[in-house]
Amino acid sequence: MKHTLTKFFAIAAIVATTFSCHSQKVELTVPESQLRTEIAQMLMVGFRGTTLTKENHIYNDIKELKIGGVILFEYDAPSHKRPRNITSRSQLKKLCSDLQALNDEKLLIAIDQEGGKVSRLKEKYGFPTFAGAKQMAASGNTDSTAYWSNLTAKTLKQLGINLNFAPCTDVDVNPDCPIIGKLGRSFSSSPEEVARHAKAWITAHKRHGVLSCVKHFPGHGSSDSDTHLGIADVSETWSDKELIPYRRLIKDNVVDLVMTSHVYNSKLDKDWPATLSEKVITGHLRKRLGFKGVVVTDDLAMGAMMKEYSFDTILTRAILAGADILCLSNNGDTYDPEIASKAIDIITEKVKDGTIPEKRIHESYDRIMALKKSLKF
Repeated sequence: MKHTLTKFFAIAAIVATTFSCHSQKVELTVPESQLRTEIAQMLMVGFRGTTLTKENHIYNDIKELKIGGVILFEYDAPSHKRPRNITSRSQLKKLCSDLQALNDEKLLIAIDQEGGKVSRLKEKYGFPTFAGAKQMAASGNTDSTAYWSNLTAKTLKQLGINLNFAPCTDVDVNPDCPIIGKLGRSFSSSPEEVARHAKAWITAHKRHGVLSCVKHFPGHGSSDSDTHLGIADVSETWSDKELIPYRRLIKDNVVDLVMTSHVYNSKLDKDWPATLSEKVITGHLRKRLGFKGVVVTDDLAMGAMMKEYSFDTILTRAILAGADILCLSNNGDTYDPEIASKAIDIITEKVKDGTIPEKRIHESYDRIMALKKSLKF
């Protein structure tokens, strides 16, 4: 299967390159400066630093480029060192306040704070120990989930973090999945139970005005590999039941954002992994399930992306697929202080040469602005 996947991805990359080469210049309907600002709002960028200084690229990224969001980490993967952005409550609160003050436009300040194994806020920095999804749901009722979600959201609000990339709505199909099941990140092997607990989590976050994000669409729980390292093929293990939590939550109109996964699923798209698939994001998530809100990619620095595709292809395909926010964590194998400016330049040129329809940028920008207007702090 690995050979087959490589073949698929090679063909897909050639198709993308060929399409780009045959594109022609188009006339923009807005000034290029406006287009670049709208593109910048689609970027969520990771950075190093526990304090904000003018020398840090993130200062210019926010103030001058006007990127739409940042993502915080406690560990710096490229250097294999700590700290990255977090050392204490007071330090983190000050950092978030300083970041938010750089522009009049609201900044999305995001973190992965699921609890359990995926906790950026650790005891050693002065935070409580947060239970993981499997532990929350162990009692069989949603009271525990609501309790931990309430504590998490309250803590995030106090810090000035307005977006939590949680809950994980993957169904625990494979308990040995190295990135979901083995880490206790799934609420249950029952999709109905996953939906029930995810709703309790989201509801508690909403009470504090903190945005939540369901992930990893269309389902990562049946995989036997980790997309941080490379492509995870779920073609033989995935089933439609993994869409049930999304279907229930979207129908209940409680979903703020949906995060895509980098899994390859030939049942849904024979050419592209989910994050780069129009069939998955536009076809299944938007048209089939009816989601009209903001779609954010999983980290584009993961091995599943960077080892298979060029940066140019990743950005282009994600936008064509229907993603609104592109997560550029700067926390994979490499760190690039110019990642935001490079991304804006690439996407701008792709719009100008007709590869990316200008309307796709406007659609994402409008969704992001609507989301930001809903923010309570």
